[in-house]
Amino acid sequence: EAMDLLGLALTTGIGPKRLKQILEVSKEPTPELVENLLGPELAASYKNTLAGELARQEREKAKAHGVRLVGLWEESYPQALKHLDSPPLVLYLKGELPAQERAVGIVGTRRASAWARAWTHRVAKELAEAGVAVVSGLARGIDTEAHQGALEAGGLTLGVLGSGIDQLYPPENKALAEKMSLASEFPFGTQPQAELFPRRNRIIAALSKAVLVVEAGVKSGALITAKFALELGREVLAVPGRPTDAFSEGVNQLIRDGAQMALSAADVLYALGMVAPSKEARTLVGHEALVYRALLELGEALPDDLAEASGLGPGEVLSVLSLLEIKGMARAIPGGRYLAGA
Repeated sequence: EAMDLLGLALTTGIGPKRLKQILEVSKEPTPELVENLLGPELAASYKNTLAGELARQEREKAKAHGVRLVGLWEESYPQALKHLDSPPLVLYLKGELPAQERAVGIVGTRRASAWARAWTHRVAKELAEAGVAVVSGLARGIDTEAHQGALEAGGLTLGVLGSGIDQLYPPENKALAEKMSLASEFPFGTQPQAELFPRRNRIIAALSKAVLVVEAGVKSGALITAKFALELGREVLAVPGRPTDAFSEGVNQLIRDGAQMALSAADVLYALGMVAPSKEARTLVGHEALVYRALLELGEALPDDLAEASGLGPGEVLSVLSLLEIKGMARAIPGGRYLAGA
């Protein structure tokens, strides 16, 4: 694997367009091929990458950190990122990526007010209870509350980093990061830098079906995420604030310019094409909650699918489905499948 695409992706000066030039000819690049297609300077840079065994070192670091390296050239590379003007050449992934159709990006200021933090935490929790994954940037303030709320509900939450996946920032969120999925496009050892965060924001927007901005000033990075979301055709929602609050200026402008106003988790679910679970559904616990959440996430599902998603045995799933049917929380449909009820 000495001369491989990971090594090429780690070479200074190689971006998506140049990588695609190589891929059109071969998936086993040699310095000679790089020189023929991209010129002697990039070929020399690629030779330096090979000589330094950067690809091997990166793979070893990934293994040590429990991280998967997903290259732009691989079938498992997320389709949502391929639509970016400049997709990451390599996605560093720890944990799992959410299904884009059931994912919402939640962003906002690091210096969030008390009401905004509490509101974000509650709504993220309610969204997770409804089977929605929460995507954010692991930053202080709104991001932290979004991740914590989703985790409290036992849901999936993804933190997209503006640094290497081994350089967590802020440091006080290290314990939080260990409980959730993480993604980055930056090689190991990359320190957090202000100029990297906009690149992080475009990934948050791409991996989400909708983006919710809770509290943000006019120069907030959250507005950059909203801009990327609009360019990608995603729904943008914003929580209104008092006109006199500095951190409400950005969200109020979004609403004035056409963003949907969000006052509750139900508004976000509506933007995702979903219906908020009833009060009865929110009170489910234990195995019933596991199976019901799996139903919400999978839509129409066979009992075997629900067993795999919930981690329960097939017999347990069938028993739980019977109880959910009695409560009106599930119903059988043709083909032996089940669908969530209320």
